[in-house]
Amino acid sequence: LKSNPSNNEEKEAQTQLTKSDELQRLHSQALSAYQQEDYKAAISLLDEILAVCVWDAELRELRAECYIKEGEPSKAISDLKAAAKLKNDNTEAFYKISRIYYQLGDHELSLSEVRECLKLDQDHKQCFSLYKQVKKLNKQIESAEEFIREGRYEDAISKYESVMKTEPEVPIYSTRAKERICHCLSKNQQATEAIKLCSEVLQLEPTNVNALKDRAEAYLLEDMYEE
Repeated sequence: LKSNPSNNEEKEAQTQLTKSDELQRLHSQALSAYQQEDYKAAISLLDEILAVCVWDAELRELRAECYIKEGEPSKAISDLKAAAKLKNDNTEAFYKISRIYYQLGDHELSLSEVRECLKLDQDHKQCFSLYKQVKKLNKQIESAEEFIREGRYEDAISKYESVMKTEPEVPIYSTRAKERICHCLSKNQQATEAIKLCSEVLQLEPTNVNALKDRAEAYLLEDMYEE
């Protein structure tokens, strides 16, 4: 404005100033909503700001936090992935993405994200501790699946029992392990045990197709055709 106050530029500059004032106001409101734990309101205010300030890593991290608090972790992932690209050495973003994938039961993606964190800082305590846990779990699951492919069902069952011991806190891993153990029992002609375990899985996930198929196989072994 000071260097060249011609009409056109003055209009443009005034518009931009008004817009930036408005964005600052929205930013204060968003922070205040976040502090008051009104995450829905914070998200909708941050949506407005990020439509203009697309490359702001910190705002994306804040919106990701709100998504996590609102129980929408998959939306948080895309904001955190952007933040990891926008900010150099953003170990925190990689750590959070890895944790979310882990909680969602996607151990392979969790492992690849936590490795990105360790590439940036091999002494990162949180990432290293998560890496050890995910790597151990990942190895057990891979080896159990290998046993299933080879028809070594007893060995696979014992591996999946180890999976449940390795991760007792995140329910999805126990459910997946039970689903696969039921599959092994059914293949191993242990119908009664298979029916019991598949029924446990189906109480938690009534539309779990794998558990329904494996229980059906077990019912066939018992000549329970109606079931």
